[in-house]
Amino acid sequence: MVLKTRIAEAVKDAMRARDRERLGTLRLIQSEIKQFEVDERREPDDAVILAILNRMLKQRRDSIEQYRKGQREDLAAREEAEVAIIREYMPEPLGADAVAALIETAVEESGAAGPKDMGQVMAILKPRLSGRADMAEVSRAVREVLAQRAGG
Repeated sequence: MVLKTRIAEAVKDAMRARDRERLGTLRLIQSEIKQFEVDERREPDDAVILAILNRMLKQRRDSIEQYRKGQREDLAAREEAEVAIIREYMPEPLGADAVAALIETAVEESGAAGPKDMGQVMAILKPRLSGRADMAEVSRAVREVLAQRAGG
């Protein structure tokens, strides 16, 4: 619940500062959290809020890509500003070496021998890396490691 409180305080600060762009993004975050509460009928913990923020980041990255393809740099810039605000509430991203080390640890813990064990490895990694690494990249790296183990 620490994240939810931080976001609520940031909304108040943005209102006092009359920062409309920041306030708008923070209210979008609050709206997504509220939607989760209504849909699931429970309070989200920090892990759930991180998942919500991750989803929001992914949506904005996709939008930025589409706007750039459509040569709408003004809209892409607005989305990038939202990304910057959302990232303030995400944990510090891990470097490639740290992610690789966590993948190796998860493979060892799960006893994975090949690609068929990918689900077990990802189940271990997801809570450890959520919000700290691009899970699509992690998935690719796990697939490579498991393919090497199966082949060698």
